[in-house]
Amino acid sequence: DQLIRDGIVEDQVEIARLGHVTPARLSQIMGMLSLAPEIQEAILFLPRVDKGRDRVTERDVRRITRSLDWDEQRSLWGSNL
Repeated sequence: DQLIRDGIVEDQVEIARLGHVTPARLSQIMGMLSLAPEIQEAILFLPRVDKGRDRVTERDVRRITRSLDWDEQRSLWGSNL
């Protein structure tokens, strides 16, 4: 967002191109900025999974980002773990 505000890049499409991701994926990533801070931190510190499945998937997180209410996000996050 800051790069766009500062005029360094024109829009999110340009950021996606520079980051070698699709605009849809960038939109998903940007949506994570609306997560409650402690959820963002928890995601950053999830343990590495070498075998089996991740406890939390991108799809789980995307579902949580649909709500802008941090209390609701916390409730949804708690139900994922």
